[in-house]
Amino acid sequence: MIMRRSLNLRTITMMILMAVLVWSITLETCIARRGRHWRHSHHQSSSDLSDSLSNKKPKSHGNNHHNSHNNNNHHHKSKPKPKPTPKVKTPPKADHDNNPPVVSRPPKVQPPPLPPVKGSQVFNVMDFGAKGDGKCDDTKAFEAAWASACKIEASMMIVPPEYIFLVGPISFSGPNCQANIVFQLDGTIIAPTDSKSWGKGLMWWIEFTKLIGIKVQGKGVIDGRGSGWWQQDYPFNDEENKFLVPLNNSVQQHPPMPIRSELDERMPSIKPTALRFYGSFGAEVTGITIQNSPQCHLKFDNCVGVVVHDMVVSSPGDSPNTDGIHLQNTKDVLIHGTTLACGDDCISIQTGCSNVYIHNVNCGPGHGISIGSLGKDSTKACVSNITVRDVTMHNTMNGVRIKTWQGGVGSVKGILFSNIQLNEVQCPIVIDQFYCDHSKCKNQTSAVAVEGVTYERIKGTYTVKPVHFACSDNFPCVDVQLSSIELKPVPEKYHMSDAFCWQTFGELNTPTLPPIDCLQIGKPARNRVQSDHDVC
Repeated sequence: MIMRRSLNLRTITMMILMAVLVWSITLETCIARRGRHWRHSHHQSSSDLSDSLSNKKPKSHGNNHHNSHNNNNHHHKSKPKPKPTPKVKTPPKADHDNNPPVVSRPPKVQPPPLPPVKGSQVFNVMDFGAKGDGKCDDTKAFEAAWASACKIEASMMIVPPEYIFLVGPISFSGPNCQANIVFQLDGTIIAPTDSKSWGKGLMWWIEFTKLIGIKVQGKGVIDGRGSGWWQQDYPFNDEENKFLVPLNNSVQQHPPMPIRSELDERMPSIKPTALRFYGSFGAEVTGITIQNSPQCHLKFDNCVGVVVHDMVVSSPGDSPNTDGIHLQNTKDVLIHGTTLACGDDCISIQTGCSNVYIHNVNCGPGHGISIGSLGKDSTKACVSNITVRDVTMHNTMNGVRIKTWQGGVGSVKGILFSNIQLNEVQCPIVIDQFYCDHSKCKNQTSAVAVEGVTYERIKGTYTVKPVHFACSDNFPCVDVQLSSIELKPVPEKYHMSDAFCWQTFGELNTPTLPPIDCLQIGKPARNRVQSDHDVC
């Protein structure tokens, strides 16, 4: 009896233990399933959750507010789990392998950066030992920087702003240099003022030679400090003043000598051009200022494909022979958007030039825009297809001019001067085939022929003479076209003259002011023909 009761008690106890065990297993499975269902639901509705969060006003500002808010909810819901996942300390977007980020929209895909131009590099003169204090000679540093830039196509040599670099005569030369080098000038380069730096005399100070695609750009300054050279030319006898007849001796024969600079020694008689390009293709100059050159400011010689724009030339109006831009044996030229103030021609176009287009230029003071002088020492000169238009001139000696020496050969043809605005210009329109830069020149029969010259919309004021056409007896000027010429006198310090013409033939297409009755209509009865050797 007792054993039967004991067996029944054990049986009941075992059944109770088994029931408890089954109940605990079932409870754990349900909890686990509920956890998995929560995580799955959370993943599916992440976009909706993010959108709802973005519409709420945030309680705190910061880049990680959105992510931290979601992380806190995640940990709060996961507390019943037997094995909670570890906390993630970094934002979800930084942990792409384990926890993909929660985003409300696809991220913006940024395009990959463009690859750099093959081999392009930058060479700053300061990295090559330049001091930039205006006292130490930085010539060697510039040479070293160029030597490195020269080896790499499309490289850039940098002259940084807020420094003054004393640089002696220097040549940045090819032809072994790579193409498309940029000379980035934002600082100031000054020339030495001691005679030792120049030896017996040089034709240039800074030169770029035999290069392809060279570009000089920036907001910097090239300062030739030329006053010491100029004063050696005083008193300066300028033959171009031959038209000036003072009223009551009110005009000084020579302008006052400039103030003596720090230069106390005599400079060489050969004066350098500040910036010269020689034998180069595709040269460009933009943005810079060239000032106070000993002689010409910017020169292109034997170049093809020249562009000059948005730059400044600045020197006093009485600085001798300081042409602004000088072109020689150069073709396919575009000059625009420049301001030129100097003591000689704002732009001078010499022999061997063709396809030159000049527009939107401001000239003055200076001697105007000139073709020539040509044919000196009985040489052959050829100039063709020149256009000068949309130009403003103020207080200049001449406006638009062609000047040739007696004895020369060749021709000037295909010239257009259009829309020139003049303000107190001494002589606006000039052709002078008797040019002479000293007191006396020998009379000669041969001349550089001038033909096909058009003047249109030349308007403004003059102070000496409106038109001066002085052409050769043997080679008269032919096909000279005039239209819309309106020039009004402004009496100043000089006797004024009427329009003058000699051996000039062409057409008056409209009435002119003042009347230019001296122009001979049509063509000359006979005109000497140049030999085959003399024809361009």
